[in-house]
Amino acid sequence: MRQFTSVALSATYLCLALIVALLLWRNGGGWAAGVAALVGGLGLCFAVHGLIGQSLKLRALRKELDAVREAQRVMLSQMEQVDARMTEVAAAVSDDAGRSEALEGEVHMLEDLVQRMGQRLEERVSTGARQAPHEPTLRRHQSAALLDTVREALAENRVDLYLQPVVGLPQRRTVFYESYSRLRDATGRVMMPAEYLAVAEPEGLVTSIDNLLLFRCVQIVRRLAKQDRKVGIFCNISIASLADESFFPQFLDLLAANRDLSGALIFELGQAAFDARGSVEARNMGKLADLGFRFSLDKVTDLDIDFQDLARSDVKFLKIAAPFLLDELVETDEGLILRSLPDLAAQDFASLTRRYGVEIVAEKVESERQIVDILELDIAYGQGHLFGEPRAIRDAVLAEADAPAAEPARYDEPPPRTRGGVGVLARRHVAATRI
Repeated sequence: MRQFTSVALSATYLCLALIVALLLWRNGGGWAAGVAALVGGLGLCFAVHGLIGQSLKLRALRKELDAVREAQRVMLSQMEQVDARMTEVAAAVSDDAGRSEALEGEVHMLEDLVQRMGQRLEERVSTGARQAPHEPTLRRHQSAALLDTVREALAENRVDLYLQPVVGLPQRRTVFYESYSRLRDATGRVMMPAEYLAVAEPEGLVTSIDNLLLFRCVQIVRRLAKQDRKVGIFCNISIASLADESFFPQFLDLLAANRDLSGALIFELGQAAFDARGSVEARNMGKLADLGFRFSLDKVTDLDIDFQDLARSDVKFLKIAAPFLLDELVETDEGLILRSLPDLAAQDFASLTRRYGVEIVAEKVESERQIVDILELDIAYGQGHLFGEPRAIRDAVLAEADAPAAEPARYDEPPPRTRGGVGVLARRHVAATRI
């Protein structure tokens, strides 16, 4: 096509030059002028043609360069995508390897706990046989049955986590859950702690069982947190677990690998155990606090508390039974006070605890009348059968947790407060009383 165009243009230039030469010759210019005009015209035409051709070549070259640059950009983009994909694959492989290592570590930890329980059982049984020859048969059968039940429950994953809601007041929206661990035997029957502890305590197996259940609780909470990280869960930890030199380092490593649970997992122990803790227990509590985990005290029997000690120990919640708290109220000429703190107005007790970063949870709430009095005391949280009984983690329970009515709030957001520290129900109660 280009050759045809070039021939056509050359013919056109020749025709133009002949026309100019003929015009000069006919106008008296002679043969010399005609020939000169012909040669000059041809030269000028071919010069213009060269310039035009050069311009067209430059334009085509620019297009080719642009096409090369575009191809280079596409190639670089594809290389970046491939590099990003390779990075993702490498990260996924690394995560899988990390999860496999963590799972392997957990399996070894679980096996070690069961093995230690068996050794402990054998030691106790042999000691009991030497000390009381007439008793070992029954004791041996009971202890062996307990060990078999626990071992089978762990092997068959028959350790369930029961959750009871902790609600914000006065809205009664679920903010936290209290967790309880339960064992099931081969028939599916739930074993209450009082049932197996009666056999475990004489054999010295309570610490091992506490460690096993605490370990399982963390595993279940981790799976639950993957579905809804807004849920905060209270998990019981015994003072014996904190002092167990062989169990606690492994447990600490497990939590260090799951620091993302620090906002969703709150370790809870009794007030008496907290007051009786030694240097080892306090140091191990500090290690958990360094990882971001918080603590709660339950089974409160004395309101005359060292709140500075609670603050130093990262205790953020204080669970007080509603009947005990309301029994502490005493009517005086100056108003309601607490029997344990006669110099403090009852309605200022919650404000006092908040100064040290501690929120009160009124537990074992059973009636609406108790709610009225609790709201008058400006308590932020409530727990009890009035708000919901402990229920095992099942698909139906998880579905209910996702429902709007039971949507959990963020565990780092306190429930909305009411002006003057008086709840809605309390104001209604006062108004009805006046009428």
